[in-house]
Amino acid sequence: MHPANKNQFRTTRDSVRRLIEKQVLGLTGLSLQGVNYHEPRGDIGLYGPDSMVWRVHADFTSMLCGGVSALLLQMLEPMTLAGVWDHSNFREDMLGRLRRTAQFISGTSFGPRSDALALVEKVRRIHGHIAGHCADGRPYYANDPQLLTWVHVTEVSSFLKSYMRYKGTLSDEEQDRYLTESALTARLLGAEDIPTTRVQVEDYLQAMRPRLRCDERTAEVRDVLLRGFAGAPQLVPMFKLFMAAGVDLLPVWAADLLDLPMSGLRRRMVRQSVSSTAAVLRWAVRDSASIRARQRVESLPLPGSGLSV
Repeated sequence: MHPANKNQFRTTRDSVRRLIEKQVLGLTGLSLQGVNYHEPRGDIGLYGPDSMVWRVHADFTSMLCGGVSALLLQMLEPMTLAGVWDHSNFREDMLGRLRRTAQFISGTSFGPRSDALALVEKVRRIHGHIAGHCADGRPYYANDPQLLTWVHVTEVSSFLKSYMRYKGTLSDEEQDRYLTESALTARLLGAEDIPTTRVQVEDYLQAMRPRLRCDERTAEVRDVLLRGFAGAPQLVPMFKLFMAAGVDLLPVWAADLLDLPMSGLRRRMVRQSVSSTAAVLRWAVRDSASIRARQRVESLPLPGSGLSV
């Protein structure tokens, strides 16, 4: 290739990479500001670079697919659904809700300790104002330790399953270590009786099944989530793919409750498409929360600074 053509190719490639990265990071908590992943230097946060939390939560594709699956699963629990229904603007701003959730997860996973604890306190404070009654009249409040455990378990089990499908295989010991480590954030929020092994998680989910329901309100939240997001038309194809991947990650009994059937052929097509998309996203994203956190811990030069601090 002629040197001039080679330079043009590199310029075009870099522009495409930066465009993809900008769009991806716009979906994450980084777009909300509020957490300084670069400072203070050397601060390992709540978990640190050797943790399974850093390993699992660093992969954007796995976290987004797992996050969709977790949200669908969470809404089957009537008290959790009521809190979202009564106190969330999900119908108008589902993307905003996902960004705020992403900020909490990335901030508590990769942020410096003070920022991580501040996020926990912020959520506890917000939860303190969230209370009401389910459609059947039962009272609920968002700081209920058992509801916090439900939300936590649906998240980490979905993240782990998604990571195993789209990023890499983990040993049984590594999976249990991830579940044990990640329980720290749940305990800080006020959760109790948290399952911390694969066996305990599976037993917990089975024990919760008699409490789960899919009514008209559940179906509406499901449909709003799966329709995608207004204001980001260029991302609709990727969103629809990741939504389908989230459905595919659901336990069969949960997909049946939500009336979300998926054929074997459709599942294979979704998994292949997500794997291909994930390869592009991993190539493109070079300034994620996990990368910034590693720069902080290892005291690497900040991007563009040319200085080692």
